[in-house]
Amino acid sequence: MITADILVSGGTIVTLNDKDTIIRDGALAIRGDTIIAVGAKEEILAAHECGETIEVPQSIIMPGLINAHTHAAMTCFRGIADDMELMNWLNRFIFPAEARNVDPELVYWGSLLACAEMIKSGTTTFSDMYIFEELTAQAAKEAGMRCLLGEVLFDFPSPNIKTPEEGLAYTEKLIRKWADDPLINIMVEPHALYTCSPELLKAAKALADRYKVPLATHLLENKAEAKQLKEKLGQRATHFLKELGLLDERFFAFHCVMMDDEDIRLFADKGCKVVHNPESNMKLASGVAPISSMIREGVVVGLGTDGCASNNNLDMFQEIDTAAKLEKSARLDPTVMSARTVLKMATCEGAKVLGLDGVVGSLETGKKADLCIIDMNKPHLTPLYDEYSHLAYTVGGADVETVIINGRIVMRNRRLITIDEEEAMHRVRIIARRVKESLG
Repeated sequence: MITADILVSGGTIVTLNDKDTIIRDGALAIRGDTIIAVGAKEEILAAHECGETIEVPQSIIMPGLINAHTHAAMTCFRGIADDMELMNWLNRFIFPAEARNVDPELVYWGSLLACAEMIKSGTTTFSDMYIFEELTAQAAKEAGMRCLLGEVLFDFPSPNIKTPEEGLAYTEKLIRKWADDPLINIMVEPHALYTCSPELLKAAKALADRYKVPLATHLLENKAEAKQLKEKLGQRATHFLKELGLLDERFFAFHCVMMDDEDIRLFADKGCKVVHNPESNMKLASGVAPISSMIREGVVVGLGTDGCASNNNLDMFQEIDTAAKLEKSARLDPTVMSARTVLKMATCEGAKVLGLDGVVGSLETGKKADLCIIDMNKPHLTPLYDEYSHLAYTVGGADVETVIINGRIVMRNRRLITIDEEEAMHRVRIIARRVKESLG
């Protein structure tokens, strides 16, 4: 008999592996932080003895979702300013609110609340860009979440960093500190081409190359930005990035709404990746990114919620549903962005974007045990003909019952184990009063 620590048994396993294997009445064995067996229930039970068995009949067992772009601490700014254009939203509300309020306390409690929200909706890995990211790393570590994060880099001061040089030094400190951590991964994140000089972008690339970590930025989020960059740079934004030497397989970009066929081919040739943020793009009326064209050309595309100030939630199941329907509507083609496609964007393809595809994104022997269990015995999930269809179009975050990350149960039967959610909500409510007063 093979010894396992946890055995998840009785549900339908949607593996999201390369063969799209689905195992009905399956089981999955975990030892330490790793999946050691996936297969038919009878076979797994016969071969393994286990300290703890989680019986989940009438459930779907699937990889934990990967939120490939967010700003976790911005839960503190949820609903602060809605229904306005991107630059107006940033310059009149978000940047002033951040300048007056963002400190380590806000970032820690905002990030911890975000972790609670993400775990409760099935997300096990998130990619984050914000300020005081050491505190986001601390919150994620305490919550038991996997993440890839980086301090946002600007030409101008932030509440944490006064100069670009300080920002790069802070990022390098994060890289060194968390180098061997099983959950916390660090990347280099210049904010955008309109907030970062060529010198800062090149220095960011040099730092990412030195430590072989990802480099990511916001790119071509709306028509106004694209026009501004064309006038400022005198060329395509993607050609500018190519000339600076930023485009390679470790580079990925958020939004990319205004990319055209030439931009997409360049990304495909260079192995660059994209994170799609449909709900944020819709709310800010930024446009519809040409995601089906990117996928057709071979660009790897992940999915993210963006921050709570522009979404206004972190529910990746809702994002999956929106991504599929928005693309179909915009292209007037019901065949694009199938349920399987968007589900992979939120799991295995998202893992590829973050450089974690050897670790997470599918349920396979040897990968880390990051998974969520969905209770399918509910009126709105009955009947079930096709698992991909239900996961893309019917399941919501509130249907997630149990979550395991790195072999550790972090939520069981809707109860968070690693986070005191009442305290996190209380602390953020206090912070929100301060934010509201600061904006008059």
